[in-house]
Amino acid sequence: MSENPAAIIQLENITKRFPGVLALDQVMMSVYPGEIHAVIGENGAGKSTLMNLLAGELQPDDGVIYFNGAATLIPSPAVSRRLGISVVFQELALCANLSVAENISLWRISEKSPLAFVDRKLFDATAEETLTSLGLANINLNQPVGQLSVAKQQMVEIAKAISTQARVLILDEPNSALTQEESDHLFGVVRRLRDDGVAVIYISHHLQEVLDLADRITVMRDGHVVDTLSAGGATISSLIASMVGRNITAAERNFDQQSLGEISLDVTDLSNPITFKNISFQVRAREVVGVAGLPDSCKDELVEALFGLCRIKSGVIRLNGKPVRISSPTEAICQGMYLIPADRRGAGALLQMTLQDNIVASSLPKVSRAGFLLHGNAKVLAQTYFQRLDIRATGVSQSMATLSGGNQQKVIVARGLATGPALFVLHEPTRGIDVGAEAEIYKILQHLAGQGAAILIVSSELPELISQCDRILVMHAGRITGVFTHGDATEEDILACAMGHAEHLISDLPLTA
Repeated sequence: MSENPAAIIQLENITKRFPGVLALDQVMMSVYPGEIHAVIGENGAGKSTLMNLLAGELQPDDGVIYFNGAATLIPSPAVSRRLGISVVFQELALCANLSVAENISLWRISEKSPLAFVDRKLFDATAEETLTSLGLANINLNQPVGQLSVAKQQMVEIAKAISTQARVLILDEPNSALTQEESDHLFGVVRRLRDDGVAVIYISHHLQEVLDLADRITVMRDGHVVDTLSAGGATISSLIASMVGRNITAAERNFDQQSLGEISLDVTDLSNPITFKNISFQVRAREVVGVAGLPDSCKDELVEALFGLCRIKSGVIRLNGKPVRISSPTEAICQGMYLIPADRRGAGALLQMTLQDNIVASSLPKVSRAGFLLHGNAKVLAQTYFQRLDIRATGVSQSMATLSGGNQQKVIVARGLATGPALFVLHEPTRGIDVGAEAEIYKILQHLAGQGAAILIVSSELPELISQCDRILVMHAGRITGVFTHGDATEEDILACAMGHAEHLISDLPLTA
């Protein structure tokens, strides 16, 4: 950080209220040019609300925002961008039908007159220059963004933000869909921006990453700033203590193969016309099986195939010993399977509906009669899982859109639990949620497994797979290259299989309880 600069952003006594919720309470914080300032806290601590104020999406009820020393109103995102503030939200804001170059230039287009001509050559040149700085010069500028992997879409979103020559760059979990190599490259870009005098506000739940990257750290809890400190004087344990204000009990599993039940899911020689080929594996009752792999491993496509979201060319899926043909999510749910999708907001959350509507959405036959919803029954079912999962909200009538990411994830898990699944498939279940919510979700899954459910977790987070799974399957280029039991799984060995540099296959797993 530059020596003794004037703050580019200073927040004084910022307060924001929503119905029944005090989201921010007298928040004070300063951000300086040429620093990476991390903001951490549990889901619901107020981080996203604070960033939405700077982005012009929300306005404070009380307090003052100073920008370059002057009291400043930010009534809209357009005003925020004109000030030089660029925001990369955790949930992508791209137009899937537009090209890479068009998406990167969206904000430039929005600032022009409605009658202005589009200078596509300039847009292409800007996009190419920005992507090259991110190490992505090989991306086709004319390719529709919707055809890119989630990881590449994330980099396009970041490219869109930095293409505006931002003075303040706000990054909210920017590497949630990136590989370690892509993340390392992104961090290099962030450090270069800092060295060029840009103020970077960095929000992340990965505390080691925060310690490695940030110059200063602000910790939020329950709408308050509880501490601001130098990253050099912090540790992971001290940050967790400040964030949660309570002890976090690590989720412990009993990895006893002899306690496993009968085979719940049996996949044999499953193939898709384009992506994966001859995939075979089993998941037993009371077993937690993980699936690891890089973004191009086709693990995501495997999830979609199991849940009826894409076509299967050949192979057999058996649930509880019976062959099943699943051509839609509805059929999957009827067969006793449930999927928690990776795209929480796009594919999981019904944002404009209440928590009650979200929780019962997949269990309507249980709370309906002759096609009519029985509101009393729906409320009882929703209230049961609302309390069981300790969802932090005013009640089941609250709008889903007003919840933090971690609590939205709990609601989606509650929806799955309400169906009583025999097989629970979770795709990136802890992406973008804090350590407290993560621990709570895994305790729920452990309880579910203990009650006899089979659980399949598809995740990019190797530490969570290693700590939670009885076995881990590793995919590379559409096939399984590794199978690890809990005792022999290491990050190094899993990555070697994920990159195609090694194979580790075992065939003598116990087949009886």
